[in-house]
Amino acid sequence: MPTPEQILAELRTIANQGQSIAAVWHILVFMVLVGLVSGWRPSRRFIASTLVLPVLSVAVMASVHWSFFNGAVFTALAITLIVLGLRMPATAAGLAPPWALFLGIGMAVFGLVYPHFLQSGTLLGYIYSAPTGLLPCPTLAFAIGVALIVDGLGSRVWALLLAVTGLFYGVFGVVRLGVLLDLGLIIGAAGLLVRGVRLRRAG
Repeated sequence: MPTPEQILAELRTIANQGQSIAAVWHILVFMVLVGLVSGWRPSRRFIASTLVLPVLSVAVMASVHWSFFNGAVFTALAITLIVLGLRMPATAAGLAPPWALFLGIGMAVFGLVYPHFLQSGTLLGYIYSAPTGLLPCPTLAFAIGVALIVDGLGSRVWALLLAVTGLFYGVFGVVRLGVLLDLGLIIGAAGLLVRGVRLRRAG
């Protein structure tokens, strides 16, 4: 088992060597936002399927950098999410209740500007190259934010899977690695867990 110092060093390496990849993810998110503002309303199946891509990107980055645990976890997560997503109807996604909607927006932004590990000398650098799509915690924060916004896409299993994974990585980041910023991930994951349980009760 790697020491916390080794894990932190590995995460810093991935975050800083992969800044160009992170920038591409930020551009893609911006393009999606432009589409939404222009009136595009993606289906539940489309959202679930495309949200897998940054998760799969984390799996690839982890594997390339010999982080086999994260590679295995995120590969399994991506496969499970895509299987669940392809079973969803091609109907437009709905929005969550106000509390989950606002928490989701905050979580998505948090994931996109997650500053830890990145060595950038400017605020702009953190905005466009934060390690979303590279590292587990910011990627999960973003995915959980989207999941909250679209009310778990109406799927309790899909929502709870993301929530439990987020809680695991958030607690590990705070307790094992001492990254207090991951308290934000814990809060967002707990919110999605609550919403997922309510979806289950409703169903």
